[in-house]
Amino acid sequence: MKRTLLSLLLAAGTIVQAQINKTPRELEDVGVDEKLGTVVDGSLEFVAENGRPVPLHSLLNQGRPVILNFVYFSCPMLCSMVLNGVTASIRDLSWTPGKEYDILTISFDPRETHELAAAKKQAYLASFDRPAPGWRFLADNNDSAKKLAAQVGYKYHWDKTRQQYAHTAALIMLTPDGKVARYLYGIKYKAFDLRLGLTEAAQGRMQGSKMERMLLYCFQYDPNARSYVMTARNIMRAGGAMTVLILGATLMRLWRREREQVS
Repeated sequence: MKRTLLSLLLAAGTIVQAQINKTPRELEDVGVDEKLGTVVDGSLEFVAENGRPVPLHSLLNQGRPVILNFVYFSCPMLCSMVLNGVTASIRDLSWTPGKEYDILTISFDPRETHELAAAKKQAYLASFDRPAPGWRFLADNNDSAKKLAAQVGYKYHWDKTRQQYAHTAALIMLTPDGKVARYLYGIKYKAFDLRLGLTEAAQGRMQGSKMERMLLYCFQYDPNARSYVMTARNIMRAGGAMTVLILGATLMRLWRREREQVS
């Protein structure tokens, strides 16, 4: 009897665990397939906030890295949380969209218009509370959003039962020439991670300070943690290099002082 009961409990536990691990049907086609190094199609066209068509290539190749942000403007929850997270993070950066980097917030809902994009832009720029000429809100045009999402591995689908899109929360970093460089996940983003991600995506084209280059050297992107983490070996190397530089500068000053005293 005890063995039978134990077997039933184990079987029930296995079934429960399987149900926990099973992905809900409505989320099976949702997520991100990372496609690092992929170059996006610059010929894809979107509709700008003023209603005019704008090719993707005109928004790239500006010498700045780009944050690609897929949403749909009428989303009842997640998209607003993501946009709020982006706004809070970039508010903590000293950099400005349109100067050191750009942001493309693109609706993947083909029914949404440029008027809705313009309204969203006005609301979030008001919340950002400083000029951001490089933050664009774009509506779809001839399924360009769907094609671009497929190119960068961003997966979503329409849930007929709930009458809304099922999608995930992610930011995609592009190099200035439109190559996928990095993915960041979640609804809140550390300003530190954005800063290093943008520096990395720029591939040396953005004139970052020595401090950014040192931080990028000491920190490395961890895909499991989905964040930038300290790399002890690089920190030790950087510390060693700094020690050598300080020692060299000290010796140089002493040598110059000795020469001055002799002369």
